[in-house]
Amino acid sequence: MTVQELNTEFDVPDILFYNDSHGLVCAELSNAGSKAVIALHGAHLMSYVPKGQRDVLWMSGKSYFAAGKPIRGGIPVCWPWFGGHPSDPAMPSHGFARLAEWEVIAAGKHEGATFIELVLTPGLIPEKFRNGDFLVKLRVELGGKLSAALIIDNTDVGELAFSAALHSYFNISEIADIAVSGLDGKTFIDTLDDTLHVQKGDIGFTAETDLVYLDTEGACIIDDPGFGRRIRIAKCGSRSTVVWNPWKAKSVRMPDFGDEEYHSMVCVETTNAETDARILAPGESHTLQVIIESETQD
Repeated sequence: MTVQELNTEFDVPDILFYNDSHGLVCAELSNAGSKAVIALHGAHLMSYVPKGQRDVLWMSGKSYFAAGKPIRGGIPVCWPWFGGHPSDPAMPSHGFARLAEWEVIAAGKHEGATFIELVLTPGLIPEKFRNGDFLVKLRVELGGKLSAALIIDNTDVGELAFSAALHSYFNISEIADIAVSGLDGKTFIDTLDDTLHVQKGDIGFTAETDLVYLDTEGACIIDDPGFGRRIRIAKCGSRSTVVWNPWKAKSVRMPDFGDEEYHSMVCVETTNAETDARILAPGESHTLQVIIESETQD
């Protein structure tokens, strides 16, 4: 649909469909407390700005904004696999959901929040990626908080196995000055050397970090004294959490990531990864949800 057709079909005062400067079809959600922007390309949340604050989400100035390319930053939808494909290295990293053009199926108001719902079906992805039937939706709700829920329905006659992530990139003042709490005492895999450890205290950052925390269901907090705020990341349907920052050397190796941008971002990801990968029987459904709230500090 064109933006004109979307604005006509989903005639909601707090939602505006438009083409951004890259030509992507986007929806801006707004209410008295905040605003958010989601692109139909990848069902990709690109911005969340609570009233009176700077953006909570981070976007790379080097990101691709093109068909068949992932967007770097915001909240990519990683599905039906997280990381590399389990058996075929030729497949795209983090699945095909973030590369596809999703369709809008609902938009409106619910209990004071503004919401939009997008859908991905096999007919919306290239034939080479198709392997069974599924129905995947992303429901975004904007109120006093931002909620993004990935709803996966197995509509096939066989099992549906997957891993997934809402791969949230957060906008911070300086990576060396922040701390992430909520994972003390949790076992994690350091993917840089494939070793197991137990977290002691808060997470700080002094080098490349790529950690998968296991058996985690509670909220995490990003404490950012430079921006004078705390970002709370709660979740449902997830028992794993990934914390990532590429640091200098990896930033230089990534063409869609600025060489110095690692200073201003951190990923705290709501995942179904490693031992938390899921298998759905025919007719079963699973929801992976992140709820983000930002509080300023006096």
